[in-house]
Amino acid sequence: MKHLLIPLLFASPALADPPAIDKVIATQTGTTWRFDVTISHPDTGWDHYADGWRVLDMQGNELGLRVLFHPHVEEQPFTRSLSGVAIPDGTRQVQIEARCSVDGWSTKTSVTLP
Repeated sequence: MKHLLIPLLFASPALADPPAIDKVIATQTGTTWRFDVTISHPDTGWDHYADGWRVLDMQGNELGLRVLFHPHVEEQPFTRSLSGVAIPDGTRQVQIEARCSVDGWSTKTSVTLP
């Protein structure tokens, strides 16, 4: 089993309150991957909250989607996981993108796989 702690730095998009991806841990388990993604967002309740994140290949194809079904007003930052993500052979980088219920998808973040 491989583990990777990935510090993330990326430019902020021109959105009012975009979700920020603070940390990603990618772990290979057999032929698939688990992603533990830590997100910060100024959730205000059901009217405005971080409602998902996804794993994309470098061409923008979606490899996995984690839907967040409720706001995290009192839990910031928060970490949620997605297991069973199939990464094509030879892929060394993926992108993580977070989504807000008001502002939509954030900018992509590149993650290098071990």
